[in-house]
Amino acid sequence: MDINFSVQINAPKEKVWSVLFDDATYRQWTAAFHEGSYAETDWQEGSKALFLGPGGKDGMVSTIARNIPNEFLSIKHLGTVKDGVEDTTSEEVQKWHGGLENYTLKEKDGGTELIIDGSKIPEEFQDYFTGVWPKALAKVKELSESK
Repeated sequence: MDINFSVQINAPKEKVWSVLFDDATYRQWTAAFHEGSYAETDWQEGSKALFLGPGGKDGMVSTIARNIPNEFLSIKHLGTVKDGVEDTTSEEVQKWHGGLENYTLKEKDGGTELIIDGSKIPEEFQDYFTGVWPKALAKVKELSESK
């Protein structure tokens, strides 16, 4: 399954980018997925990225596939982290291994259009992501338009 969401934000794309990927604001908008979520990465192209929940023992292992600052970031998901152990080879992980999560920022109507698209999302997560992504994007919009 593929997903696609977008939101118009009344802020420059540099501000939206900062909200998306600076640690403090990343933690705020990703709380929509799981309270206490955070990322361990430098967001540089080719870098490893761990997306973890509270306690840092469970989450996802990924890589930054592409990074064009203030325009596009692509995350390639490789596996899971359970009890601190990375799994990139199990049958369950192989269903979505290599799936992408893309963030595209475009100048539009004096602000920024943020487009999120993803691929290889397991069907059992379709309803979850359909319900949660709009909440996460609303928080990105709120944080980007404040101050």
